[in-house]
Amino acid sequence: MTYHATVRPLPLLLLGVVACGPQPGGKKSAAASGAPPAAATIPITTPSAEARQHYVTGLDLFDRLRFTDARKHFELAAAKDSNFALAHYYLAIDAATPQAFFQHLNRAVALESKASDGERFLIQALQAGVDAEPAQQVRYLEQAAAAYPKDPRPHFLLGFAHSGQQAYDQAITGFTRAIGLDSTFSPAYNGLGYAYKLAGRYDDAERAFKSYIALIPNEPNPYDSYAELLLKMGRYRESIENYKQALALDPHFNSSRVGIAANLMYQGKNAAAVTEVQKLVKGARDDGERRGALINMAIVDLDGGYADRAIQQLRASYAVAKRGQDVPAMVNDAILIGNVELEARRPDQAAKQYQDALRMTEASNLPAAVKADARIEHRAQLARVALKRGKLADARREAKAYADSAAQGSHPDKARQGHELMGLIALAAHDYTGALTHLDQADQHDPYVLYAVARAYEGKRNHAKAREMYARVANFNELPTLRLAAVRNAARKKATTA
Repeated sequence: MTYHATVRPLPLLLLGVVACGPQPGGKKSAAASGAPPAAATIPITTPSAEARQHYVTGLDLFDRLRFTDARKHFELAAAKDSNFALAHYYLAIDAATPQAFFQHLNRAVALESKASDGERFLIQALQAGVDAEPAQQVRYLEQAAAAYPKDPRPHFLLGFAHSGQQAYDQAITGFTRAIGLDSTFSPAYNGLGYAYKLAGRYDDAERAFKSYIALIPNEPNPYDSYAELLLKMGRYRESIENYKQALALDPHFNSSRVGIAANLMYQGKNAAAVTEVQKLVKGARDDGERRGALINMAIVDLDGGYADRAIQQLRASYAVAKRGQDVPAMVNDAILIGNVELEARRPDQAAKQYQDALRMTEASNLPAAVKADARIEHRAQLARVALKRGKLADARREAKAYADSAAQGSHPDKARQGHELMGLIALAAHDYTGALTHLDQADQHDPYVLYAVARAYEGKRNHAKAREMYARVANFNELPTLRLAAVRNAARKKATTA
């Protein structure tokens, strides 16, 4: 598992931001040891020795991706020092729910004036992610890396920021620099392995993950991450073995349970996959885990061809969020329900879900930038609804409005979605050449996009290429999403018949 899994419902965040502090098993900053802060490393700003110790313990656990245990120590750190900005920064990133994320981020931002310059760079970078400003986010992290050149964490953060923009060469550079500064800094090996994996450099990824395992062999995440690579490579038996090793070390390491279910799903064993995910529902310790389990149940159901059952799971997740008055989570679930309604060819129901999501966002206490971004994303949703209704002129109008709004900032992900929308519209109009022109500029790591590419090649009567692309989707071998579940079985059939 990578840090991207921690705040999945929140768009455009720097997921996996890790702030300053001592490195587990490695060197400590001067501030952490009680000496005057060294200029080369970002200091920890708190006058409370108890708060500092809880922060250090929490950071150690967080670096090993033991999020629930880490959260308890960050809470204690914030309780011991109410002005401890980094404690709230971490409580945001390690939040069990989207609502808690925003509460603690707002508190961290309010405490910026009491933090050091380096700490402010990190808080501002996270806020830039929320504000849908990925380029500004990178600039803040570059400032942190320049100001504290011997601290591996800013380089590590840059690696994640670049990965989020699919700039994998720069990501690899960031992670490699972090390791060069401290060869015991375990999170960098995890990030490096994922960057290599996403770049298609599987041999390099395998070496990075094996180094990660060797560094902290008694922790679950190295085995979980390596198992995810093995899944991608189609080495299902080895993948399951490594996921089981992670669970043996921590029975609550839920991403490994999802990984086992994914392996079973790709082998056509959907009933066994459902059984595996049901264990997550039964073992959920908080609302965040409960919602995550239900969403994964929805994915397996949709992959099995049961759209209505998937919607029931998502409505159950929505009910959990509503019970906790977690508006961001409710918004996320409403959108997911709309997406599945759309795949079930019920565009009117989908439109209602999207409208409800926007209404809840507008009426909430979420930041203005989040509301503005929701309005932009709603245009993309309206384009998809119009497309399913067969109203191509309306779809083009909404897609253009989306692209025009997205063009006002530097948003690589929005640019890719804009091309996806135009490609799907061209596909519906039987303009297969135009569809491929746009889809080639969409997200090439998204199986939904690749499925559309396959359809375009089939429309051009390039059957060999169409079958190749359908096979790529059928054997995508990543942790599944609703977008993959919507197309995987159709792709599997088409891989031999197109």
